[in-house]
Amino acid sequence: MPLDPRTSSGGRIVILRLEQWVAKAADLFNWVAAAAVAGMMVLTCLDIVLRLFRHPIPGTYEMVGFLGAVFAAFSLGYTSVNRGHIAVDFLVQKLSPRPQNWVDGVNALICSIFFGFLARQCLVYAADLKSFGEVSMTLQMPIYPFVYGIAAGCFLLTLVLGVRFVKNAAVAMGR
Repeated sequence: MPLDPRTSSGGRIVILRLEQWVAKAADLFNWVAAAAVAGMMVLTCLDIVLRLFRHPIPGTYEMVGFLGAVFAAFSLGYTSVNRGHIAVDFLVQKLSPRPQNWVDGVNALICSIFFGFLARQCLVYAADLKSFGEVSMTLQMPIYPFVYGIAAGCFLLTLVLGVRFVKNAAVAMGR
């Protein structure tokens, strides 16, 4: 029998499944972020060792910067799922659970709108970079794939925050 999302238990199940799907996507993105950090470490260490032999790796600074962008963008969703961001909530903690859910939900909605807008703007910017053929100074690598990556990370964060808003609104309304 299919679940009816209009019913209370069906709605909870839909929210739970959506939350699980978003958490899995965030976990996958986090592995990409971890690979970017590992790449930054390996590249930096190799560059340092090769500098001792007067053969530095050209473009190390650029690649570390690009990998840093990948790391930052792709870890946003995972950090938000696990509530790893800094939050100053000493006033909110004094409220009862229902208003706490409303505050958290409204905050998630505002942040979701902001990061959705940011993801959209990154897509526009990446398309501009691609159409103009912008490349990095030393390696002559295209820049736009990394900006698309930032857009993907922001879009995932938008989904995480959107699901949090829906969940908190449902809890606050007693559903």
